[in-house]
Amino acid sequence: MMTEDIVFYTNPQSRGRIARWALEEVGAAYETKVLDYGTSMKEADYLSINPMGKVPAIQYGNQVVTECAAICAFLADAFPDKGLAPPLAERGAYYRWLFFAAGPLEAAVINNALGFVAPKDREIMVGYGNMESVLGALQNALSANEYITSDRFTAADIYVGAQITWGLQQGTVEARECFKRYSERVTAREAYKKANALDDALVQ
Repeated sequence: MMTEDIVFYTNPQSRGRIARWALEEVGAAYETKVLDYGTSMKEADYLSINPMGKVPAIQYGNQVVTECAAICAFLADAFPDKGLAPPLAERGAYYRWLFFAAGPLEAAVINNALGFVAPKDREIMVGYGNMESVLGALQNALSANEYITSDRFTAADIYVGAQITWGLQQGTVEARECFKRYSERVTAREAYKKANALDDALVQ
């Protein structure tokens, strides 16, 4: 378990909200550094942390983790007493859905929002196929369990839950009943509420 503070680089109007939720779930002590698009995110100091010039990122000692799914998985492993990662023998579905949300789900939602739909004969090239396939896979998983892998909340639910909740709010994910019920469950968590309040306060 970590014993030193974490430095958290973010912007309240970014995917950093996902990482903050994960930090609050594990109860980590962390210092928040808010960066601005186009200025501090692109300065040399931060580019040494993330050469992409994007947030979020976390730094612990000499370790740097970027990408929300990786941050969720890292924190779950770093704070095993919080139970956010299943035992290794049960991690198949956990890894599957964590990276499904970071890959096929996010790509499908963004492409669809931008008006990009792959021609039927080219769907194989985009990996996820089409939006209906992605949402259908999610619906099947969430119709079978309370959470994405089972009836137990894990770090995978932070990422999947954030994606679905944001998609429902923005109208980029179809408002299916199982998605709405799932979003209500995950956003009722105290860690989600605290993280959201902290970021909302930074926007005001």
